[in-house]
Amino acid sequence: MHSSTSRRLAGALLALSSLPVFAADLVVEVEGLRGDQGAVAVGLFDKAENFPKQFTTGLRTPADKPVVEVVFRDLAPGRYAVSAYQDENGNLELDRGLFGIPKEPYGFSRDARGTAGPPEFRDARFDLGEEGARIRIKLR
Repeated sequence: MHSSTSRRLAGALLALSSLPVFAADLVVEVEGLRGDQGAVAVGLFDKAENFPKQFTTGLRTPADKPVVEVVFRDLAPGRYAVSAYQDENGNLELDRGLFGIPKEPYGFSRDARGTAGPPEFRDARFDLGEEGARIRIKLR
């Protein structure tokens, strides 16, 4: 190799090695399912202003056992909140009835609840460290 090529390659490797490595995994266990129909949708939020409408990342898994689990991989350590619901009819949304009250089971991290609507981010938030975490959400 030419010395200029070697220097560029060394510089590129050095730049790559200085990038942050996100290795924290968040395991979310969801319990309280109403039967085994549909899927469980889990949303991860990293900004208060987006909670609980615009998730950062979302995962779905079949509602095929009493407690289901999803894993958000390689997250940056930080502050997060999670929402989950059982999409019983598979229409990809939380069905609501009169006055916007959810008709399908739902829940939030830290068992947060709102008084006249969804909880605030500050009530559902938790800190995710470099070692990762495991949380449980109970659907209601």
